[in-house]
Amino acid sequence: MAEPTPELEPAELPQARIAGPRRSMFSLVWIVPLLAALIGGWLAWKAISEQGPAFIIRFKTAEGLEAGKTKIKYKSVDVGIVEAIELTRDRSTVLVHARMEKYAEDYLAEDSRFWVVRPRITGTSVQGLGTLLSGAYIGMDVGKKRKTTRDFTGLEQQPVVTADVPGRNFVLKSPTLGSFSVGAPVYFRKIVVGEVESYALDADGKGVSIRIFVRAPHDQYINKEPRFWEASGIDLKLDASGVRLETESFASIVIGGIAFQTRGDGATAEPAAENAEFRLFRNRDTALAYRDLVVMPFTFRFKESLRGLTIGAPVDFRGIIVGEVTDIRPQFENDEVYIVAFANVYPERTASRQIGESERVKQGLTREQGFDALVESGMRAQLRTGNLITGQLYIALDILKDAKPDRIAWRESPPRFPTVTGTFTGIEENIAQITKKLAAVPFDAIGKDLRRALETLDRTLTSVEQLARQVGNDVAPELRASLVALRRSLAEVDRVMAEDAPLQQDARAALREVARSAASLRVLVEYLERHPDALLRGKPEEKP
Repeated sequence: MAEPTPELEPAELPQARIAGPRRSMFSLVWIVPLLAALIGGWLAWKAISEQGPAFIIRFKTAEGLEAGKTKIKYKSVDVGIVEAIELTRDRSTVLVHARMEKYAEDYLAEDSRFWVVRPRITGTSVQGLGTLLSGAYIGMDVGKKRKTTRDFTGLEQQPVVTADVPGRNFVLKSPTLGSFSVGAPVYFRKIVVGEVESYALDADGKGVSIRIFVRAPHDQYINKEPRFWEASGIDLKLDASGVRLETESFASIVIGGIAFQTRGDGATAEPAAENAEFRLFRNRDTALAYRDLVVMPFTFRFKESLRGLTIGAPVDFRGIIVGEVTDIRPQFENDEVYIVAFANVYPERTASRQIGESERVKQGLTREQGFDALVESGMRAQLRTGNLITGQLYIALDILKDAKPDRIAWRESPPRFPTVTGTFTGIEENIAQITKKLAAVPFDAIGKDLRRALETLDRTLTSVEQLARQVGNDVAPELRASLVALRRSLAEVDRVMAEDAPLQQDARAALREVARSAASLRVLVEYLERHPDALLRGKPEEKP
């Protein structure tokens, strides 16, 4: 059973306190600014988080660029914008501050390229015509490297090939650039398979490096031994087969180009590596010529002038090119002046098919001994004219049976090959001798004697003319009378010989009598042949 609650006295009861109206610590007025600040911060954070990376492009000039307007485009899609443009402290470069879109952040690869697209007309293409209305913009080519950067150096010209085009780059070495430029086509069997990307002078200044790009799948035909040559202009040849005109295409005549061909089976041979270096030849014949592995340098010393002989001129052996001239220099020896031509001779080109390199080795013969044998048999070098119009010369090796004995000077470096006077020089010497003989002829005395003979002949002709005139004046009247008498005699003869003339009639009657007498005589002769006794007895009487 519960115990009863004790009752409290009134004094012990709690007293109530009267409190005033309580104030709120937060006012509704601050809700709107707070919401605005939150929204602004969120928008700012969103704008900053969605903003792409900033970077710098260095150009030599800012022609056509405007801050806040010039776009950066990749494949004609806007991927960025130019924010500011300023000069460097040395005023040599223009710094273009640009910002990329957020989604294009990874486009800023280390090998990415930028250039200003402006209207440009070149020999190979027409570029940027759309910028005539829209204005210039910055073109972009995205690189392939994973590493990114924020500082780029812009290109002065639009690249010929972009990074997304499949293919490979190669480098060609040449003594000179040739007649082509950036963008010139690269031909393979007269099909355009690539372009010339760039060219630069070598560090030593002795040649030019030309960078080309060959698109896939045609790059597989460049193996470790391709042959490249200049395909610029027209190749006109005049030989025993007639006139030949060769060119890769009409475009190569105007802007030039490079052609190549693989030796052997290009489809199965091992392809060349990226950026492999090859030699660029001057023409197709030189490029596809046999690649000589053995080279023997010689010198050819001549006394006559070598005007018309140039570096690269052939060394010929009866129509076969066995070498080429590499240098031409003067030489002074024992108060004599010589002109020395340095040349590379390829002995494998002169090897007989019956006696090849292996057979020569078996016989124990060296190349020097082989050349000595040829020289002993009469082989000599001489200058000959290859073209009468241009006067070009070449060195001809030929076996001359009447050549004086001589030997190759192997002790000299390079060895000196024996030479003889060229055919054209011999003709000049003969002409000079003939000229000297003609100069010794006394043409003046002969001219004087001839003049006197002509004067005498003139006087003789004058005398004959005078005599003829005198004879005409004295003899002509008598000759005219004689001609009249002769004409009369001929007229009389005509009358006598006429058919109705008495002389003609008498002659006819006499002829008839003669004919009857002849007939009677024939009868008498025939009778005496039958009756010879009639000469003694007489003609017997006829019986009645």
